[in-house]
Amino acid sequence: MSHITFSITPVRPFRLDLTVWALRRRPDNVVDQWDGHAYQRALMVNGKPVLVTATQSGAADEACLQVTATGPRLTTTQEPAITAILDRLLGLQSDLAEFYRVASQDAALRPLAQAFRGVKPPRFPTPFEALINAIACQQFTLTVGIRLLNRLVEAFGPVVAVGTQPGHIFPNADDLARLEPDQLQKLGFSHQKARAMLELAQAISRKRLDLNELNALDDVTAVTRLRQLRGVGRWTAEYVLLRGLGRLNIFPGDDVGARNNLQRWRHLRGHSTMRGRLALSPVGSRMRD
Repeated sequence: MSHITFSITPVRPFRLDLTVWALRRRPDNVVDQWDGHAYQRALMVNGKPVLVTATQSGAADEACLQVTATGPRLTTTQEPAITAILDRLLGLQSDLAEFYRVASQDAALRPLAQAFRGVKPPRFPTPFEALINAIACQQFTLTVGIRLLNRLVEAFGPVVAVGTQPGHIFPNADDLARLEPDQLQKLGFSHQKARAMLELAQAISRKRLDLNELNALDDVTAVTRLRQLRGVGRWTAEYVLLRGLGRLNIFPGDDVGARNNLQRWRHLRGHSTMRGRLALSPVGSRMRD
């Protein structure tokens, strides 16, 4: 195994602990690991399995990430690719200055923004991973959805073995395309979810679908394109735009848990009062489609 180390300066303010908390969603997430000090995730980087560990030095306004990557025949040529993935995962280059300006003028939002100052909007490294996450969590509590995803990763994802701690890599389309629906049903997925996930994986693996083309589409067209896929409704499509493509202007409108929590916090009544008030999701507790 080879090691490379380097540093990344995020757009400040930045707090690794809060951002990883938002990224992981639940503490038993086996893909995104956090030990109270270091963030760790196993990734495929240019076709090679790599275990990436990131720690923060400096407070939020002086934050710098120290990154260590471990993998077979790893060289510094992999640094840009690893940096790009971490940027997506941790929102490192997201500038939230305008959000902080608006929050400072809102009596209810100001103390919340101050308490979570430095958290960045996380996203999945690929639209495919975002879609699989969304499909897994449909009609379930987030806790149940994460546990299903853990089983999927442990059963069918590649593993990076560094020391005694295995790093589980989220399976890609090729990993899932070879499976049968009953293999996913044994993990707890419904027949419909299994079909949706496998048809998606097969379409990508066989070059019939390129999710990266979504980046060139406007929001309405991207949602329409996604909803043509099996098992993808409004919530799933909008979730992928937010958490897969990083479009922070999008909020999954059918996220019942997030909507209800926001209504209670702002003492709002009815759906009509919510229009135009939903911003970046605080990671809702129940997701619908």
